[in-house]
Amino acid sequence: MGLNDTVSADRTHIAFFGKRNAGKSSLVNAVTDQQMAIVSDVMGTTTDPVYKSMELLPLGPVMIIDTPGYDDEGELGKQRVLRTLQVMNKTDIGILVTDDSTGLTEDDVKICDTLGKKNVPYVVVLNKSDLTPHPAALQPPSPLGEGLRDRSNPADDVDMSIRNAETALSSVSAKPAGIIRVSALKKTNIWELKELIASVKPNVSNRRLVADLISPSDMLVLVMPQDESAPKGRLILPQVQMIRDIIDEHAMALCVQPEEVKAALESLKQPPKLVITDSQAFKKVAADVPDEVMLTSFSILLARYKGYLDSALKGINAIKTLTPEDRVLIAEGCTHHRQCNDIGTVKIPNGLRNRLGFDVKFDTVSGNEFPLELDKYKAVIHCGGCMLNEREISSRIKSAEDQGVPVTNYGILLAWLQGILDRSIRCLI
Repeated sequence: MGLNDTVSADRTHIAFFGKRNAGKSSLVNAVTDQQMAIVSDVMGTTTDPVYKSMELLPLGPVMIIDTPGYDDEGELGKQRVLRTLQVMNKTDIGILVTDDSTGLTEDDVKICDTLGKKNVPYVVVLNKSDLTPHPAALQPPSPLGEGLRDRSNPADDVDMSIRNAETALSSVSAKPAGIIRVSALKKTNIWELKELIASVKPNVSNRRLVADLISPSDMLVLVMPQDESAPKGRLILPQVQMIRDIIDEHAMALCVQPEEVKAALESLKQPPKLVITDSQAFKKVAADVPDEVMLTSFSILLARYKGYLDSALKGINAIKTLTPEDRVLIAEGCTHHRQCNDIGTVKIPNGLRNRLGFDVKFDTVSGNEFPLELDKYKAVIHCGGCMLNEREISSRIKSAEDQGVPVTNYGILLAWLQGILDRSIRCLI
């Protein structure tokens, strides 16, 4: 997989926020050097988030996101603002765009404060500087990584626009990585802005899927059913990511379907270091793999990789106490055509019904449609999250926990339903 094929979940998400007509779309077009977004003098031209993959060194593969204005009005406007807030939950680096001629408004400052409280590093861009009495010169941005500059220093000759922005942001929870004046129309300071963005370090972990659990030359067996739900002619993302992580560690992967597990183990001179299976094949694979061989699933390793394994394990306690009156949310990070034996709408509800002995009420959501209000649910059962970046998964988990709603995930739930949860996490303890 080349850099241009890097999946969205593994890209640094850089989102542009601002009021309507602040010039967000024009700035996004200038930064990407493409007509990515429609621009107009009409307020509210951007009605939905627009995504564009590109390279921004030294960050590498990034996802640029243009958002609707957060000051939109009316019923449709409220829905657009909601989509903007949803984007914030997946943002690794935020870009606040404001009009240089008006400076930062109270709403701009609130957005900066929100980004800071979410631990999202951000940059403030004073756009449309060509319309001010003192257009932006090609000058370095204002660095604020170590606090506000000393305004009492007469040698500090930063222009008044940046000084005013610093003053407006003096009370926010976290200072921006920098403030810069630009003109998207005249392409002034665009290169400097890209350099500034690329210098920002997103707050993400360095976790690995499986590489830290293995050593070079280790053999792993990957059990990958190719049933009616598998895409034609290709592997699903968690399988591709797992194989890549294994070979990056100079270990080896033997890929089989569930029916070949026993034959694969018999063909090896010594037992594999680890068997990783699709969660839906847990029961059969567990029966074929000797107990002394470590066994887990793609979904459980994804929960660890995305940083919510502990929360997902605790969430099983809520599943054990469900009653017929309770409602459970089943959430998936991607959208796909559901087959007749779909895991989220068929297999998990049936498995819980058989284990608990009664029906539970279920709601299902997919893609970006994760609800903000979760108080009507006793628990959330989430997919592995391979299509979601770490920040969005973390945001969903935190939102649920803040509302007192436990979260577990597909792999952990299916292991519990099969009575092999303890075995499936043995390699992770």
